[in-house]
Amino acid sequence: MLKTTKTMRIVYIPLLVIFSVFLVVPLVYMLWLSLSENGSFTLQHFKEVLSSSSIATAIGNSIKVSLVSAVITTTLAFIVAYTLYFTTLHATFKKGVRFIITLPMLLPTITYGFVLIYVFGNQGLITKLLGEPMFSVYGFNGLVIGYVLYTLPAAFLLIANGMEYIDQRFALVSILMNDHPLRRFYHTVLRPLVGTLAGAFILTFILSFTDYGIPASVGGTYEVIATTLYQTMLGSIPDFSQGAVIAMLMLFPAVIGGILLTRFDKYNVSYRSLSNQAPISNKVKDLVFGASSSVIAIAIIIIFSTLFIVPFVSVYPYNMSFTLEHLEKALSMKDVTTVYKNSILVAIGSAAIGVLIAFIAGVISVRTNIKSRRSLNWISIITNTVPGMVLGLAYLLFFNGISLKGTFLILILCNIIHFFTTPYLMMKNALEKMDPTWEVTGALLKDSWFKTVVRVIVPNIRKTIISVFSYYFINAMVTVSGVIFLVSTNTILMSTKIKELQHFAKFNEIFILSLLILMTNIVVMTFCNILNSIEKRGFITNEKQSIRPVRIWKFSSLISRVWR
Repeated sequence: MLKTTKTMRIVYIPLLVIFSVFLVVPLVYMLWLSLSENGSFTLQHFKEVLSSSSIATAIGNSIKVSLVSAVITTTLAFIVAYTLYFTTLHATFKKGVRFIITLPMLLPTITYGFVLIYVFGNQGLITKLLGEPMFSVYGFNGLVIGYVLYTLPAAFLLIANGMEYIDQRFALVSILMNDHPLRRFYHTVLRPLVGTLAGAFILTFILSFTDYGIPASVGGTYEVIATTLYQTMLGSIPDFSQGAVIAMLMLFPAVIGGILLTRFDKYNVSYRSLSNQAPISNKVKDLVFGASSSVIAIAIIIIFSTLFIVPFVSVYPYNMSFTLEHLEKALSMKDVTTVYKNSILVAIGSAAIGVLIAFIAGVISVRTNIKSRRSLNWISIITNTVPGMVLGLAYLLFFNGISLKGTFLILILCNIIHFFTTPYLMMKNALEKMDPTWEVTGALLKDSWFKTVVRVIVPNIRKTIISVFSYYFINAMVTVSGVIFLVSTNTILMSTKIKELQHFAKFNEIFILSLLILMTNIVVMTFCNILNSIEKRGFITNEKQSIRPVRIWKFSSLISRVWR
């Protein structure tokens, strides 16, 4: 048995300090601010907020639009995932659909709204084809479409992960038993995915409820809780106490959602082992689901095509001649280079430090015997339930008047804490698969625990480290909610610059900056994928191949596949 060493404690204590100072304390301070007046406990702020008809309307609107979006998203994600795992369509088609479905992940959510305006607005692409607008893109309609685009990749990855572990031999047995197709579908596909589908629904609801980027661009007069919080804190007269109360109210759905996700764990289905049974061929099924997934993919392509069209035509939609004038104008803006460098700096800093913290947390949790190591699991649950906008507001309130305010460091730390859950679970899941005796062997060979980790553990977890770096980098490039309260004139980022350009209706510049973010993320993601495809010689992970139960939809494995 590996004994707890002084080195382990030295590494573990700073980790707890970081999460205490930059997660627990700011949230507790914000809670106290919502419950205090001149240093005394009071519920007056909550009473004022809850009695406000405008805030009640905003909460009701948020719940309504989030529920509708979650239903649509979960349905579409299931259709696409089913197409990929239960049809015999060509592998190239499936790879193309997967890429298109996950493409919106690489863009800030605030860009979605502007794209929708140029597709469904009065002068939009679809409007020009039909002769009149299909509907008003501002308000409820635009929010639903934007939320679906935003949450579809996450829901798809969750459901696809669950389908990956469904044993398709049972479908073959059901056919041999002459079961009705609906009965076969329920027992061999739907029933094992009940927990997964519930998890996808809850996750998409939470993401929609707490997002700020999409309402900021197409919300119009349809007030939601995220825009209400923004206006309360950055309006003409900021109200810190009321903002703290609204932020606490935004936490409730996330906390309830997290509790429900753990409840649905009982619906998991276990198999003794998984077979390599290929999907059963059915031409009708392939045609129906292939066509449905094609429609979904084409819709995404049409919506985001304006991102590649509008900036490169003279005057959309009146003069469609090709021009680079808008590109030159956008790139010649006095601060665009600085803003881009700021975003790259924050993204690299978030990724580099985030990888280190997530790796240390994973090692402490899995590869040591420190008694309080389970606290890291609770930390990951907290970071998963706290919306980025709430965390950013907590930082704004707690670090107000401190030199850390308005610096790149606070932006990096906010990103690391905000996105910690997925990297931690990725590291933890990878470390759990490795031979548990490596550290013991190193100790017998007189190597220190630290040397064993550096020389043995790190090379064997290389691919996960690269994946975590990519995850942190991409999310730091696209996040809006997490940093909207924290940027200053010296630390403004690409995603927040887009919000600034909105006030001046500079949509060509907005699209070009969005394309710059997209291209940067594609380059980094491609580079990381190339690195992951290169096998490291000299180290082989010793994964035991024993037959063991395989659980369908495990919360930790699902979250590790989601890009927030």
